[in-house]
Amino acid sequence: MINTSQIREHMEVVGSDGGHVGKVDHVDGGDIELAKFDMGSGFKHHLIPLTWVEQVQEDKVCLNMTKDAAKAAWREKH
Repeated sequence: MINTSQIREHMEVVGSDGGHVGKVDHVDGGDIELAKFDMGSGFKHHLIPLTWVEQVQEDKVCLNMTKDAAKAAWREKH
């Protein structure tokens, strides 16, 4: 189980392939909301489930799927 208190604003979110997915805006319930002002997120808020998090390192959140898989499955916040 991931300790969500380790996930902080501005941390980089990377896929299992090391590809940049986005930057953390905040944790919202069971999701990480990605910052809107980031090239990786296409300048929109996206939500990714905490269940995708493989591990939290000192300065980044590592997912259990590739960057492309994450971007194909993330949800856009409306």
